[in-house]
Amino acid sequence: MSDEKLRVIQEFVPGKQITLLHIIAQPVDQLYERLGIEKRGAIGIVTSTPGEGAIIAADIATKAANVSIGFLDRFTGAIVIVGDVASVEAGLREIRNILNDLLQFTPCEITRT
Repeated sequence: MSDEKLRVIQEFVPGKQITLLHIIAQPVDQLYERLGIEKRGAIGIVTSTPGEGAIIAADIATKAANVSIGFLDRFTGAIVIVGDVASVEAGLREIRNILNDLLQFTPCEITRT
């Protein structure tokens, strides 16, 4: 067996994309604990490229629905929003609409578990 170390290089393809819009309607308590966020109903997960799109998405969601930001990472483009299921869905729908229509991001479908 070789002692060589495996090198992994990650890179994003240039472009404006919403790569994930997902609702976890009834998360288990352990998920809130692991994320370090307050238990407040559903969880919405968004990823986008470029990463700065997460800042815009978080602003859109919090203005469009009764949700709060559980997590935001402008470097990876990830955000987590929390609220009741209808609010999280409304926030994700508005993120999709505005980033697509106004900023010309390529959207993805909203999924749900």
